[in-house]
Amino acid sequence: MVSHRLHTRLLGRKQLVKKGMKTRVRRTVVFTAILASASLLLTACANPAPSPSNSPTAVDTSQIVIDTTFDIKTIDPGREYEPTGQIVVKALYDTLLTFADNDTTTVIPDLASYTANADLTQFTFTLLPGRVFSDGSPVTADDVVFSLQRMIGMAGNPAFLLDGVTVTKVDDQTVELTTTDSNPALPAILATPSAGIVNSKVVEANGGTTDSTDGAEAYLNANSAGSGPYVLQTMDVTSQVVLVKNPDYNGPQKPTYGTVILRNVDPATQKMNVERGDSQIALGLSGDQISSLASNVKVESTASATMVFLFLNADPTVNAYTSNPQCVKAVKEAIDYSSLLELAGAGASQAVGLVPLGFLGALTPGQGLAFNLDAAKSDAAACGIQGQTINLSFPNDIDPTGLSMTNVAQRLQQQLQAAGITVNLAPAPFATEIDPYRTGKEQIGLWYWNPDYMDPSSYLAFGPGQSVGLRAGWTADANPAIAALVSQAYTTGDIAQRKAVFDQWGLAMNADSPFIPLIQPGSNVAHQPSVTNVYYNPTWLLNVAGLGAA
Repeated sequence: MVSHRLHTRLLGRKQLVKKGMKTRVRRTVVFTAILASASLLLTACANPAPSPSNSPTAVDTSQIVIDTTFDIKTIDPGREYEPTGQIVVKALYDTLLTFADNDTTTVIPDLASYTANADLTQFTFTLLPGRVFSDGSPVTADDVVFSLQRMIGMAGNPAFLLDGVTVTKVDDQTVELTTTDSNPALPAILATPSAGIVNSKVVEANGGTTDSTDGAEAYLNANSAGSGPYVLQTMDVTSQVVLVKNPDYNGPQKPTYGTVILRNVDPATQKMNVERGDSQIALGLSGDQISSLASNVKVESTASATMVFLFLNADPTVNAYTSNPQCVKAVKEAIDYSSLLELAGAGASQAVGLVPLGFLGALTPGQGLAFNLDAAKSDAAACGIQGQTINLSFPNDIDPTGLSMTNVAQRLQQQLQAAGITVNLAPAPFATEIDPYRTGKEQIGLWYWNPDYMDPSSYLAFGPGQSVGLRAGWTADANPAIAALVSQAYTTGDIAQRKAVFDQWGLAMNADSPFIPLIQPGSNVAHQPSVTNVYYNPTWLLNVAGLGAA
């Protein structure tokens, strides 16, 4: 289990949101039309076996160990946007609004309640009384304004989420957010961990500002400055993150475990660890590994919102062949999608379009891309790509929901070679490869994406001129027709009309974009029976503060 957001997900530290993005029409979405499958309750309710004396054995809640494969670059909430980072930041920082663990369709108060005007352009947030940061100081409107203005002003990874939003203090307990266009998605956006509220005095004392001169990231990668249920003890982005209970936390979560240890572990070791009880949760097991787990391990399964995709860079200065539409068409035809799916195991399906199955606007299975080797050979010859070697880059230490990116890359290499298209595999660790990906330097990239927030409009980031589109060198003027569909999808409110626009956009993207949807993996969480309240969330994956003990 991962993405998010691949990934998912956005431009480099200094330039995630380019100026072209700031002209984007605001997201105007109907919030009830969000991922239905994400609201599936994952139950985990086994009781520990009694001791020989028939007295219940107490569950050790002093710590819980969670194994996953890391994709984490920073835990500064105004900058972070990788899936493992989302897990950590969710634990450290409260947001104005959130979702219940077992319901991802309705926002609820976290630090604040809110009201909105009739056309959803003005949102008023009233802080709940008495909430404090981890140093005991009160959470105030000044902290909210600073946090959100910092997120916007740094222009870091998640800044685009508040594009076009103005944040204003009304009084010490009240903040107003206004937008130019109707924006019913804003409450969901404010529930993302990246919108976490920081202690403004502490962050400012350690270099924090609300513009590009901000220098607080190093401090926030070693210390937490939030009001969440946990505080940071240690972090190594390559190996382990340790969280401990926040003694001053006075929110509704009531965390069960005193210490949470997240470890960067390969899937094979994850399986062994959870079977023998060396860890309590494994987040990265493949379908095959899940099917062969020992009987003492429980498994919770649901559809993931992860989408594994390939892209060819549309910038001719990066590569003349990947930017040739006929070469892109040849690659799409050369891929045997059903063969790729064999690598994903239980619960996976072909990614029919860029919006995953389960979301409003997802294409139906018959509308996906299709394998046609003869056509691929013909188009490859016509565009001149035959005989040329092109680099296929991917992170080789990440296994989204247990799917080996290395195995997928190797299978793609074989399939493309059969059509006369030669690719050189160029793997690198996530921490190394993420910057070339975000800055548009990869010729062909194999990546994955998790939703930025719980609405299908999150996937519009793949459009021309949008954040992921720009990573593939695909500017808004490269395809004005699809760019117009993106604007329509953001601003259409009626459910039926919105679905029709998303359908049109998805078909156009399959036909004319540099992106190739490959696999929608399943989400499988393996855990010891002593752990309860295990819920999958498409954005922050796992709320560690909500985990229980039987």
